[in-house]
Amino acid sequence: MSVSLQKGQKVSLSKDNAGLSKVLIGLGWDEAKRSKGGFFAPKPQPIDCDASVLMLQGGKLRDKSDIVYFGNLSHKTGTVQHMGDNLTGAGEGDDEQIIVDLSKIPAEYDRIVLVVNIYEAMKRNQHFGMIQNAFIRLVDGRNNNEMCKYNLTDDYSGMTAVIFGEVYRHNGEWKFNAIGQGTNDPGLGQLANRYV
Repeated sequence: MSVSLQKGQKVSLSKDNAGLSKVLIGLGWDEAKRSKGGFFAPKPQPIDCDASVLMLQGGKLRDKSDIVYFGNLSHKTGTVQHMGDNLTGAGEGDDEQIIVDLSKIPAEYDRIVLVVNIYEAMKRNQHFGMIQNAFIRLVDGRNNNEMCKYNLTDDYSGMTAVIFGEVYRHNGEWKFNAIGQGTNDPGLGQLANRYV
């Protein structure tokens, strides 16, 4: 049974799911309706949100190879796989998916941070106030049962990136923390620097 989470809420993934290994992390969002502007106004560009994973050691990002995103779809350990970039966010369900094999993540990695940023947000004058219905959900890879879901309900106007949540190891147990923190970082590089 899926647990609906609030911002800042933590939940154990492994306690109620003995033998949990592979987890599918689904992230989704919709573009909010925008006014068309005048007759001669240029057609607005679609908003391209990009999900990425930061693999942390001792709470820190040690190497750029520990960033999994549309330009590096698989972590060097083979334990995190990004299933590819969705350029528009159109359609129902997950817009981007990441598969994590918790059982094989090397012990030095203690935190998996899940972030979403808008591609070329500054150049395109786009922000998360133009996005609605954003969510992150975790699914047990053995049976496709959704374990938890966090719907981001804050107003992220002016924010160009959001730290959706994190999966972390605590006392030998895997947990999920619903973060939902908006940032003004113009791109993934600046977002990643928060963890250096």
